Amino acid sequence: MEKKLKKLSKRVNYYLNNYISSFNPPVLIGPMKYGLFPGGKKIRSKIIFDVGKIFKVKNKDLIILAASVEAIHSYSLIHDDLPCMDDDKLRRGKPSTHVKFGESTAILAGNSLLTTAFEILSDKSFKINAETKSRLINFLSRCSGQTGIAGGQYLDLSYEKKKVSLQKILNMELKKTGKLFEFCCVAPLIIKKNKKYLNSFSKIGKDIGLLFQIVDDLIDFKGKTKLAGKKTQKDIKKGKATIISLLGYENAVKYAYKLKQNIYSRLKKHNTNAKDLKETINFIMERNS
Repeated sequence: MEKKLKKLSKRVNYYLNNYISSFNPPVLIGPMKYGLFPGGKKIRSKIIFDVGKIFKVKNKDLIILAASVEAIHSYSLIHDDLPCMDDDKLRRGKPSTHVKFGESTAILAGNSLLTTAFEILSDKSFKINAETKSRLINFLSRCSGQTGIAGGQYLDLSYEKKKVSLQKILNMELKKTGKLFEFCCVAPLIIKKNKKYLNSFSKIGKDIGLLFQIVDDLIDFKGKTKLAGKKTQKDIKKGKATIISLLGYENAVKYAYKLKQNIYSRLKKHNTNAKDLKETINFIMERNS
């Protein structure tokens, strides 16, 4: 699995590097690339390719989807690390973007990566019809703004040091993490105009997002900073509202396994075609960074 992720990461990074290097004038290219590269494991990109394989989407279309998602994801991490947000000084094993370049530059680099995602999707090199492009851009916009990442981050900050219900925590995590994973699972079907499985893969994407967030919280709870590539044990110190803080560590693990089983149940009808996606889900469950 690690080899597959590294191979995919090289492809996505190559595309993103070429795309961003073409910007003229190159005002914010340095901090943008710093926030993007070498990047994380590209699990979101892997899911796009896994779902794309199930529905036989062209690789050249999948790489464009993956590049746009990784630009959005990196923007969210740059902003998430800011002192006014989670105030994290370490990201992916190196100083956070605002530590390296300053807060104002980090904000502008994050903003630029956000808009770059939509530039990529609307680019003339993406050879799909205008209506499909519009649907993808609209969907990714909703996954990124107040109904998605931004809204989830707001709730995450507002819930600190408060007693919050399970439903509110799940809603927050669906926005903050689940919506972008939903896009990863649904975007290939939008390209193929497949309405039959759209709702099913929307639910799968949301569940994968929740699973990813719970595992991320478990890593923060018991993981090591050096291995995780970011500071751990910070959720407890900040009084973050998480599944762990509400249900406890062991019950959070059980909840994660329940989500995995829900995903597997929905994938049964796709049999061997979903082998790669199941492999990625197992990797998410077993990761320690």
